[in-house]
Amino acid sequence: MGSRKRPFYRLVAADSRFQRDGRFLEVLGYYDQKTKPFKFEVNREKTLNWLRHGAQMSHTVESLLRKEGIVQEFNLSKIKGKSSSKSEKKKEITTEKEKPLDEKVDKNVQK
Repeated sequence: MGSRKRPFYRLVAADSRFQRDGRFLEVLGYYDQKTKPFKFEVNREKTLNWLRHGAQMSHTVESLLRKEGIVQEFNLSKIKGKSSSKSEKKKEITTEKEKPLDEKVDKNVQK
């Protein structure tokens, strides 16, 4: 976007099957590099939501999001998600061990 010698970029979530500058799913923010200091506005919640659903960032977008701290927040949420799911699995395993055996199994053992 923008005009000649005044580039202006939008941060969008786009489907990989569409053209690069074609249809997109949602506008997440914008980046204006010509202002001093540069302006980078992004909707944090929408961006994190798209990243959680598997969106992939270009190198440029990743560096901009890193400066805003969004990539770090996303990585922390992934780590927390894995650790909580592991603790839930451990709880399930311990509860399975504590369950009594079925009566059929007891009968087979007695024979």
